[in-house]
Amino acid sequence: MTRRHKSRRLLWAYRWAGQFFDPLKAARSLRWLPQFLWDWRRYSRLPQAEPVRLADSYPQLHDRTGATPFDPHYFYVNGWAMRRIVASRPGRHLDVGSHNLFANLVRPVVPVTFLDYRPLNAKLAGLSCVGGSILELPFADNSAESLSCLHVAEHIGLGRYGDPLDPEGTKKAARELGRVLAGDGRLYFALPVGRPRVCFNAHRVHSPEAIREFCCDLELVEFSGVHDDGRFVEKIELTEFKGSDYACGMFLFRKRRT
Repeated sequence: MTRRHKSRRLLWAYRWAGQFFDPLKAARSLRWLPQFLWDWRRYSRLPQAEPVRLADSYPQLHDRTGATPFDPHYFYVNGWAMRRIVASRPGRHLDVGSHNLFANLVRPVVPVTFLDYRPLNAKLAGLSCVGGSILELPFADNSAESLSCLHVAEHIGLGRYGDPLDPEGTKKAARELGRVLAGDGRLYFALPVGRPRVCFNAHRVHSPEAIREFCCDLELVEFSGVHDDGRFVEKIELTEFKGSDYACGMFLFRKRRT
């Protein structure tokens, strides 16, 4: 068995175990527990220290890292889309299911309608939240001049969020986004790319070429993304991630006027 196959088996086992008990987190907790207790003792003895009671304790044992941890996919894709939306200055932006923080960041610059299968119960000026399915968007044909769907479509049809099971979920979602996109409008679309497969029920991974085919009625303006090792690259060829396992592909599509 090769090292790669062993790593995949270990990762598979960890993903299953992590849904019930996270062995890595537990091991790190035991590692940092002595330091936590030592800091508690030292802090309690400092001049003017507040009383430290066991009933009020709230241990945080995983934050003493050498660098700030972050998810390269979400970190880079949100900035990638945000910069382009701000530069184009649409009258209104429609976001379908992306991280809700992204909608809140865009809102002060461009009014945002945020749609999710599980409605977001937030009330802010410039933000309109609606519930709905990406497979049946409650918007007219050719009505969205600016549209984003970031790290969402790979989940559709796997039942993870209570949505109906459908092997063509990602493909149908891409087509539905294309339906509501207005002529000359822009679609900011991102999802995992690399070795094609379904990782049930978390997500699918598609080849960039497959996503281009799903959006065949749209013009691909730009392709950017994040490599397996976390490197962000802009304006690249679709072949950039050939051989990748779990990269992030960022597609900027434009709908031709008819």
